[in-house]
Amino acid sequence: MLWPLSGLGLESLPQWIFLLILVFEMGVRLLVIGIIPENRRPNTAMAWLLAIFFIPVIALPLFFMLGSHKLSRRRQERQRRINESLLEATRHLDLVDQLRGHDEQLGDTAALNRNLGAFPIQEGNQIRLMTEYREPFDWLVERIDAAEEYVHMLFYIIGNDDEYVGPVLEAMERAAARGVKVRLLYDHLGTFRVRGYQRLRRRLTRVSRELGETFEWHRVLPIRPFRRRFSRLDLRNHRKIVVIDGETALTGSTNLIEPHYQRDSARRIGRRWVELNLVVTGPTVTGLDIVFASDWYAETGEDLGEKLLVDMEADEAAEGGSLVQVVPSGPGFPDENNLRLFNDLIYQATDRIIICTPYLVPDDSLLYAVTTAARRGVEVQVMVSEKADQFTVQHAQQSYYSALLESGVRLFRYPAPEVMHAKFMVVDDEVVVLGSSNMDMRSFSLNLEVTLMIVDEDKVGEITEIYSRYMQGASELDCEAWKRRPWRVRYLDNVFRLTSALQ
Repeated sequence: MLWPLSGLGLESLPQWIFLLILVFEMGVRLLVIGIIPENRRPNTAMAWLLAIFFIPVIALPLFFMLGSHKLSRRRQERQRRINESLLEATRHLDLVDQLRGHDEQLGDTAALNRNLGAFPIQEGNQIRLMTEYREPFDWLVERIDAAEEYVHMLFYIIGNDDEYVGPVLEAMERAAARGVKVRLLYDHLGTFRVRGYQRLRRRLTRVSRELGETFEWHRVLPIRPFRRRFSRLDLRNHRKIVVIDGETALTGSTNLIEPHYQRDSARRIGRRWVELNLVVTGPTVTGLDIVFASDWYAETGEDLGEKLLVDMEADEAAEGGSLVQVVPSGPGFPDENNLRLFNDLIYQATDRIIICTPYLVPDDSLLYAVTTAARRGVEVQVMVSEKADQFTVQHAQQSYYSALLESGVRLFRYPAPEVMHAKFMVVDDEVVVLGSSNMDMRSFSLNLEVTLMIVDEDKVGEITEIYSRYMQGASELDCEAWKRRPWRVRYLDNVFRLTSALQ
């Protein structure tokens, strides 16, 4: 039982010390059996228990660092206040009846989202999809240069290259210099890992000093291991949101970084990230602006409520365009809003489901929903990258391919070296969900995400056409061929499947 400590000279210790260590170790094992399973998926709890039983010296400290996906008490309290304020401010906007003419079950889905903390579903939204990598960067420069009141920007990753990000930062600096309030948030760990981070931080610090209160930036979920306010290291803000003057907004899959992610290795092999984003006007802008304001409040304690250019009456009166519901999710919401939305729509499907995601590491509920849909005759197509940008994720998601293929799911792989980073799901050519959320357990439990549920046959048609273009270079995975993959690959798949549950 003490084998992890073998070789450390324990055999030379007095017998009473040896017995004390033995009793302590057995006590820890008995204690964690009754603690770890609480409010965790059984496979997650079992993974932690196995790790602690076999390698307690390593696994137990890791559990204390990573074992809880809750935000700090301070952040939980702030998120609770935000959620209550949101529900109170929009309580009168019971607009599910705008789904008239659509499947009755979609109204139930909108109500489900609403009850879990989402915004009302509202029409009057004008959406433009962006498929080219440079498009959102050019749009940002143009719109920021036209901004009059404020620029709100939140990204998981921000780079600092001269060609893509440089012009955007310069536009932000010009806006702040003419009196526009610029508020910038970025995830600390997501951006910290990018080469040149310190240069970016020096630049932001210099600009904020020169321009004063018109240019303000903060790290989201900062890593401060020696501070009193310590939270789990892998809780991250994965959202991508830009709002200009409360009039127009950008969201989707793209981080604010050049297409090779400032990696020399990616540039050498020609690896680029393939993205899908949208810009929107209408009531959805209000929802995205409030999500940004909630993250700003959680990080700074400043309530932007009265500073947002929000017109609830205009939003309520908006007509035409696309029906859209903004669905925020993350550790601040206890019910895994995005996962419940995906599952609900999948179980409703009668004809076709299209899933496009860079990371496919489903929990049991999502795996059962997808495979059940395929077995009851729904055409289910899933597209992933042939080679993900993360070794562990690549093997973890490959461990699910056999179950998907055997159920009748058609699995397509976007060709390497490019990374398919677009994130969307189409159901029955009537509804699409699109945003920052991947189809993996990290996005369901650990990441703060934002997802749009769009009910508009025209927009669904546009996204389906984009998917068809992706399909032109993709290859379909054959079930029998996949089963014959090398033993070493199968072994790694199974090993990293276990690690995917450690959350």
